[in-house]
Amino acid sequence: MPKLKGFKNPFRVEYVVVNLDALATFEGDEVSPETLRAAGLVHKHGLVKVLGRGQLERALRVSAHAFSKTASQAISAAGGTVNVLPKPFGVRPPARGNALTNR
Repeated sequence: MPKLKGFKNPFRVEYVVVNLDALATFEGDEVSPETLRAAGLVHKHGLVKVLGRGQLERALRVSAHAFSKTASQAISAAGGTVNVLPKPFGVRPPARGNALTNR
């Protein structure tokens, strides 16, 4: 029987990331996961996280599932607002497998 290498965490939460430099070129004042998907900046599926690379010069109302600390500070410093959306699964995604998985 071959040995399995590593460990795959079933509770891992993966985000689609967007940086502030992409938001600086975004047209409009309201930024949400739906508008980002319509503009082609993020994939169709997944949670959206805003990271702090780049500069933001104008005020935006940004809604996403997660923000880095530097991104939320930069958005607030530019006069915008940050809205954290709830995750669709609550605390963490459900475990796959039987009741004895990951005890």
